[in-house]
Amino acid sequence: MTDFMRLWQLFRPYRGLIITGFIIALITLVANVTLLAISAWFITAMAVAGSTGSAMNYFTPAGIIRASAIARTGGRYLERLITHDATLRQLAALRVWFYQQLEPLAPARLQAFHSGDLLSRIRADVDALDQFYVRVLIPTAVAFIAGIGFVLFTAWYQIQLALVLALLLISGGVLLPMFTRRLAIIPGQRLVTTEAALRQATIDGTQGLAELLVCGAADTHAAYLNQLSQQLIADQRRYSRIHGITHGGVSLHAHLALWAVLWLGLPMLQNGQILPPQLAMLALLALGSFEAIAPLPSAFAQLETTRAAARRLFSLADLAPAVIEPTTPAPLPATVSLQIQQLYFHYPDADQPALADVNLTLSPGQHVAIVGATGSGKTSLFNLLLKFWSPTSGAILLGGQSLAELASESVRQQIALVSQQTYLFNTTIAENLRLAAPNATLAELEDACKIAQIHDWIATLPDGYATWVGETGVRVSGGQARRIAIARALLKNAPLLLLDEPTEGLDAETERALMLALQQLMRGRTTILITHRPVALAAMDEVLVLEHGRIKTRGTHAELVRDVNYTRLLGLND
Repeated sequence: MTDFMRLWQLFRPYRGLIITGFIIALITLVANVTLLAISAWFITAMAVAGSTGSAMNYFTPAGIIRASAIARTGGRYLERLITHDATLRQLAALRVWFYQQLEPLAPARLQAFHSGDLLSRIRADVDALDQFYVRVLIPTAVAFIAGIGFVLFTAWYQIQLALVLALLLISGGVLLPMFTRRLAIIPGQRLVTTEAALRQATIDGTQGLAELLVCGAADTHAAYLNQLSQQLIADQRRYSRIHGITHGGVSLHAHLALWAVLWLGLPMLQNGQILPPQLAMLALLALGSFEAIAPLPSAFAQLETTRAAARRLFSLADLAPAVIEPTTPAPLPATVSLQIQQLYFHYPDADQPALADVNLTLSPGQHVAIVGATGSGKTSLFNLLLKFWSPTSGAILLGGQSLAELASESVRQQIALVSQQTYLFNTTIAENLRLAAPNATLAELEDACKIAQIHDWIATLPDGYATWVGETGVRVSGGQARRIAIARALLKNAPLLLLDEPTEGLDAETERALMLALQQLMRGRTTILITHRPVALAAMDEVLVLEHGRIKTRGTHAELVRDVNYTRLLGLND
């Protein structure tokens, strides 16, 4: 299936609007050409009647002229209204569809893509597809139907004139667009990729501006942005030249048609084969008929840009998810015990397994900590528990039920996560909290924040819970953001809790306050904690030490603290 056929399938819900827009566009074009041709016939016929003193019925052509003028004016308005409405609806639906395709890919399959590239695909590439309907599909269909109609109408009077008109319409409406499309293939593809690279570099430069300034690399980055901009301008300039050539080519064909009809028609007029009003009508009909094909060369010049944008969307949407959802998900178990049995996991193209022969059993309410050097597999284990990845072999059982047989959404409903990198959306504190409980009342938000020891600070803010946190939570500190995350986990009230270095990078006072909040959060919940903080490890039922993806040793913190390697890992020997 071609890219455009796939787009057509995606636009299926709006085919009624699409067909309506096509019909109105066709009526508008026919009305405009009819107005031009009948006006020429009417003026010439009136002149002939006046010179010969003969009578004629001028009411009928006058009525056709008025009807055509009204139809042209009203049709242009309705065409813009309906086609643009259909386009905006299609783009909105396409964005929703694309986002739905991204959801199963996150986060595992999206790690290879830059955030600026994803933004470019979901915004600029989707926007580029509006060309498909408004500038390609409708003009092509209208030109094909109207062109046949104009040729047949001309053939009703003179077959020779119809053949000339047909040849010039084919030349201007088929050959010229094919030629301009060939010219536009390379710059069209490059425009899409260059625009994406420019957006990506701009986002990188903005987000990393402090580092660029410190390292003295700001000028180098600016030069790279300038290079991309110049390449984009060069391709846009080439596109403009192509548009100029195509518009001139269509105009040339239109005037050639006018002169050809006059050149061939004048002898016919002298021989009495056609009448003067008919020759005037056919001449202006030939001229006006090229309005049907006028958009085609530009449309086909933009076709490669549209195709490239569609391919970028489909190439991402066609990726296979890292986790395959069960066809018939099993029901959630009543209890939330956790068992990990002979678990192995390889990242794609990795030489060594991230996890190997991991075994663990957690009863409801049990607390286990995991320690290990960077790259030992701690975060990989969390990714498997959250069903972001699937195990290479082995099994993870939740309440005795394999995670592979449970729906990912259902599994995640049973899990609350607090990590060292807490993401806060650019909205209010209250709305960030309600991600976990959309219907939570303000009193429930306050209760959760009191347990998380963040309520008193929020109460000092002028807008309280209505305070905006800024993009990525830039207006709150790291410790405040993590306590908001703890409150969010409390509101979710999930039986299984995953804590990923929640106190990392905090000062001693903030860490102590956060640990008090975490102890409240862990109460009654099955908990797995990734940490290197002795104050947190002492409160855990068991500690696992991971090394190169394997459990090297296990025991309580009091038992393991006698191990030199364990204390060195925690930094207690320094």
